[in-house]
Order: sequence, then C-alpha cells, then structure tokens
Amino acid sequence: SSTHSLEAPVPAPIRRPEPRRRPERALLFLLALLLPAPAAAQAGTIILARHAEKAAPSGDPELTQDGMRRAEALAQVVADVRLTAILTTQFRRTRLTAVPAARAAGIAPTVLTATGNVTEDAAAVARGIDALPAGSVVLVVGHSNTLGPIIAALGGPTLPDLCDGEYATLFTLVRPAAGPPHLLRSRYGAAEPPGATACHAGP
Repeated sequence: SSTHSLEAPVPAPIRRPEPRRRPERALLFLLALLLPAPAAAQAGTIILARHAEKAAPSGDPELTQDGMRRAEALAQVVADVRLTAILTTQFRRTRLTAVPAARAAGIAPTVLTATGNVTEDAAAVARGIDALPAGSVVLVVGHSNTLGPIIAALGGPTLPDLCDGEYATLFTLVRPAAGPPHLLRSRYGAAEPPGATACHAGP
C-alpha cells in the first residue's frame, strides 16, 4: 500500500502587487503623516482646484470632454483622503468638476453663491470652512481669480490669479496647531498645452 505524508506542503501566499500611488495622491498622504496635528478650532486640510476645462469662454458653460476627464482625475487625487466637505460656486463648471469626487466620497457639495466681489466671496468661503469640525478635510472647487484670495483668507500666502488656460494646478493648504499654514502647489491630470501658464512669465 502507498504511504501518504501527514504534513502536506503549505502553498506560499500569493502576493499581489500593490497599486501604484499617483504622485499627487502620495503627496496628500505624506502631508497628513508628516505635518503637525491641526488646531482644535479650525479645519486641518483644504484642497483647492480650479474648475476643469469649460466649453465656452463666457456665460455659464458646461465642461468639455477634456474637462470631464480632469474632473475624474481630481476624484482620483482625493480618493485617499476622507473628505469632510466639498464647496463649489453656483456655476455649472465648478459643480460639474466636483461631481466625481462627491460621488466617490458619498457627500453632497455645498454651493456658496459667488457675488462677483472676490474679497467678500473668499471671506465667506473661509467662514464656511472655519465652521466645520476641527481637523476637517475640505475640497474647494473655484475659479482662476478666486483660489488665491481664498488661500489668503484662510491664512495662507498671497498668490496671483491663475492664467486663463491654467487648469492642472492643485493647491493643498494644511493649517497646523502652531505656526503658519503650509501650502503645497502641485499639478494633476493631463498637462495643459504649451503657453497655458505664460501669464506668470511677466513682460
């Protein structure tokens, strides 16, 4: 009769390769690990993006196909953070840009009406963010001329407006328990065509 071993070999565990992190997502993850804990009285991390590519230069246009792809890219960027809130303006281009991220996070964006007074609108956004629970993570989808004032209203540095063709810029403002806020400027999604940021070059 044949003899069977009582100790069958244990198969080696299957190791699945971990998905590669996108650079922008890795930067947000590292910020959360390395920077000090946020103060008890303020939201901790604010991610700010301009609306994606729009279908017309004026009015209240929707997004182009490139814009819809950029909106999906934005959702991928913030996929590794637990968003507390998403803020947009009433315009379709900001609301549509936020849709994929809002769907993935399972939260409804808050629409803050832009009046055209950039300074007052930025202050209203800052008040809305400061009213959130301590340590909140907020995504703000704004406009080329509003992101800088919003960052300044939140205690960050003064920045120039984005160029008209500049869509890939992403700001992350982290407000620690002590000291000034930390601002990270990065890029996400598809690269813009050459010359999109030429307005920053000066004369």
